[in-house]
Amino acid sequence: MKVLCGIGGSENSFRALDRTVERAALADDDLTVAVVDNEDSSVSPDDVMRRAREAIDDAGIDADVRRVGGDPGSRLVEIAEREAFEQIVLGGGHTSPMGKITIGPIAEFVLLNAKTSVTLVR
Repeated sequence: MKVLCGIGGSENSFRALDRTVERAALADDDLTVAVVDNEDSSVSPDDVMRRAREAIDDAGIDADVRRVGGDPGSRLVEIAEREAFEQIVLGGGHTSPMGKITIGPIAEFVLLNAKTSVTLVR
């Protein structure tokens, strides 16, 4: 499966990265990790790139890691469509005290606009 994993430095995005890399190693997925700008993260994009490369190296798989500029949600959707990805994986979402799942603006945009399957990892 051709998988695009978008990460921006949040704990949820690192959780999504770890699970996606683990699955790619088991299922021999064709994985691309897109590091996007996330203004809500205190982790620098260079540190996010380093963490992604370390996870990929630790798993012993071959995957592409790229920095993606511009609006994160629209760029992820654009890349997925242009390069024919079968799945987009993102971290995000938490359950409110009332039991509703709330998601951030990047994940919401991707969920509403992607023409491919989207998986949210919490």
